[in-house]
Amino acid sequence: MDAVRVLLNVIWLVLSGFWMAVGYLLAGFLCCLLIITIPFGLASFRIANYAFWPFGRTIVPRADAGLASLIGNILWIVVAGWWLAVMHVVTGILLCLTVIGIPLGVANFKMVPVSLVPLGSRIVYTD
Repeated sequence: MDAVRVLLNVIWLVLSGFWMAVGYLLAGFLCCLLIITIPFGLASFRIANYAFWPFGRTIVPRADAGLASLIGNILWIVVAGWWLAVMHVVTGILLCLTVIGIPLGVANFKMVPVSLVPLGSRIVYTD
């Protein structure tokens, strides 16, 4: 099973993962320009790591997330989340046009929720 994950991650990296990670890094750097948006930048850097190598990891909600996470997620959607989610949807649709790209397209669609609301969730290994 580990060999399949590595193979999928390598194919993912070549076809879309690198560009997705670059998009999240760009959003992270833009958010870190202002002191008040540094938490958003850090969340974007965490998601960039996930977007770079997603197979074998998943997203789980944090039990201790509260009102601050909700307010932060609303601000995130306005600042960066919407265009990152669109990036995932467009890439997912393009990847699903090929047989080998279907698992990669599905992985893109699974990343849409975390791209919209990154605060209040954790990225964990599936093992």
